[in-house]
Amino acid sequence: MVKTLILTIALCACAVVDAQTLATSASLQPFRVVAEHPHDAAAFTEGLVYEDGHLYESTGLVGQSSLREVDITSGKVLRLRPVMPPYYGEGLARIAGKWLQLTWTTQVGFIYNNALQPIGRFSYRGEGWGLTYDGQSLILSDGTPSLRRFEAEHFTETGRINVHDGDEPVAMLNELEFAEGHIYANVWMTDRIAEIDPVSGTVLAWIDLGPLYQRFSRPADWNGRENVPNGIAYDPRSHHFFVTGKRWPKLFEITLGDNNGH
Repeated sequence: MVKTLILTIALCACAVVDAQTLATSASLQPFRVVAEHPHDAAAFTEGLVYEDGHLYESTGLVGQSSLREVDITSGKVLRLRPVMPPYYGEGLARIAGKWLQLTWTTQVGFIYNNALQPIGRFSYRGEGWGLTYDGQSLILSDGTPSLRRFEAEHFTETGRINVHDGDEPVAMLNELEFAEGHIYANVWMTDRIAEIDPVSGTVLAWIDLGPLYQRFSRPADWNGRENVPNGIAYDPRSHHFFVTGKRWPKLFEITLGDNNGH
């Protein structure tokens, strides 16, 4: 199952930046791989968060969606909470000792405690793609060039960030991570991450994860249109990012700003 409707709309919007070809104003940000870790190759990754040495992952597809705690070193799933049909798991955020998980088209999100036990729900209009928390408000992506801000207690929308590279809007913003004062967003159907100023919405730089494909084997039935990079988590202690993709067999630990391979 793919986001067909939004894709059709975006392809018809000729003013939207094509992030794959990157005929854009922002520069390309280099990165360095510092470690490679196993990742469940069956996980259709939609959300990724680092917390106290572990990764927490939201996976998608109806009937396969879940919230899981994962050991980084081994890739072993330590705890798993299935998300039952008709829900399609999407973005994930951590706030005030709770986990908030979006769903795609059903306009409902789930709240979990530290044990990944469901303790509540919240609702929102439109689609849910990515979710992150900047310390003051939750930020949601829905496939459009506008990131939506919500206050956390009642999930009430408080504002929008219109994302653009130069004068052109950037659509298909997907999984989100807030780190070091910036928003990082996977751009769906591309290998790109946009680094975004949260005030102006300006794309400050692009990160091209395309070279990571050379670091793992892809099966014969690999779907290059679906199994794109998705999943960004940040460790504030090491200043490392963790990135992966839908059905990727590896999780990559990277630092930004150094293009020398590890």
